[in-house]
Parts: sequence; C-alpha cells; structure tokens
Amino acid sequence: MLVNWIYKLPIGYSEVIYENKKYGLTRTDFNKGKSIKIYSKELGGKNFISLNYYIISKQELLKPCEMSDQKVIHFLKNLEILG
Repeated sequence: MLVNWIYKLPIGYSEVIYENKKYGLTRTDFNKGKSIKIYSKELGGKNFISLNYYIISKQELLKPCEMSDQKVIHFLKNLEILG
C-alpha cells in the first residue's frame, strides 16, 4: 500500500535525497488525511514529482500529475528523508 510510503513523509516542507540528488518536498493534507498532495522539485535541477493521493472507503487512488504512476511509485519508495 502506498499509504505507508506517503504517511512517512512529514507534513509541510522537507528535503529528501532521490537518486543521489536533493529535492525540496511539500506534503499538504486535506480532509483529515484522506486527500494528500505531494510536490517535490529537484534543487538546482529540472526534475519534479507531483501527485495527489486519495483514500476513498477502502480504496487508494494515486493521481500523478503529468507523469507515470511508475515514476511516482519509484520516487516514494526510494527517497531518503533528510534531517
């Protein structure tokens, strides 16, 4: 379940390492954590990750923004939170 990977991210701004590059990441929760927006931008680079994640009843919905599900999932599973 992706919820485990997403909930480990701190709410608000943090910095992470992904594929040996530093990213600024913002997690914003809505609807008591049932709707989550994540935006992460490579610091000093051009890559970014953007997604919305919804928990509806017993179902998870991942909605990447302008990228594949696989790219988002790989990022979430392989990032390292700094600090």
